[in-house]
Amino acid sequence: MTEVVTVGVIGGSGLYNLDGIQIVKEHNLETPFGKPSAPVVEASLGGASFFFLPRHGKDHQFLPHEVNYRANIYALKSLGVQNLVSVSAVGSLKEELPPTTMVMPDQFIDWTKGGRQRTFFGEGIVGHVSVANPIEKGLQDLLVEACQSADVSHSRGGSYICIEGPQFSTRAESEIYRSFGASVIGMTNVPESFLAKEAGMAYATIAMVTDYDCWKEEHCTVDEIMKVMATNGVAANKILNILIPLIHEKPFTFQKENTFAILTPDEKLTSTQKEILAVLKS
Repeated sequence: MTEVVTVGVIGGSGLYNLDGIQIVKEHNLETPFGKPSAPVVEASLGGASFFFLPRHGKDHQFLPHEVNYRANIYALKSLGVQNLVSVSAVGSLKEELPPTTMVMPDQFIDWTKGGRQRTFFGEGIVGHVSVANPIEKGLQDLLVEACQSADVSHSRGGSYICIEGPQFSTRAESEIYRSFGASVIGMTNVPESFLAKEAGMAYATIAMVTDYDCWKEEHCTVDEIMKVMATNGVAANKILNILIPLIHEKPFTFQKENTFAILTPDEKLTSTQKEILAVLKS
């Protein structure tokens, strides 16, 4: 392949494989932060190249708090990924966002418990990036265009609240999150989105609604949720089949938030730390 691959897709619950792709190679990587969730698949779709990584592993063996987010993001960046699309299953916190809606949030609320490794910095590297705007608008614009072309129900904007899991919310918690004005609830996009910022990536999310969390006076069986997830998976495949070539056709520029993030003088960094930062800033 002569084309430079810049697009990455991280698939979540309900999206482990993509239809219609031609697999070029599997990259079995080891990073300074450990192994990613699975080998990274290099593939082609509609003539456009990209990388795909199942967030929870090939056999869905990792709970949200067990995912090695740092290794996942670092592995993708080391392979050249600049534009990263996250696909995730979520619960809806708003009546107007029913199951099977594809939501593209523009904000995140971190409600995890502090046990996740959420930065590439530390241990001698002092750095700070802004996550004021965690979603890259240019990439989100293309997500919206792809949803429209795929003719799937979608909604742009709103906040994704990320909880620790693996348990779902209590009803009282669900009502608290609704009082925040959050639109959807999930367990994976933090610290993933923040790490993408530290890695200088453009990041955007397709949040696939499976149910109304537990605030609504309805009870969903696992079988019902699985049926919705299957429907969402089909819709996500349609979107990505349009989106991946579209990103190549309509490249956009964005500000890398990590450009001036590091405060530690270069001469104080070890050779390993310099190598890590070289990948993150590439």
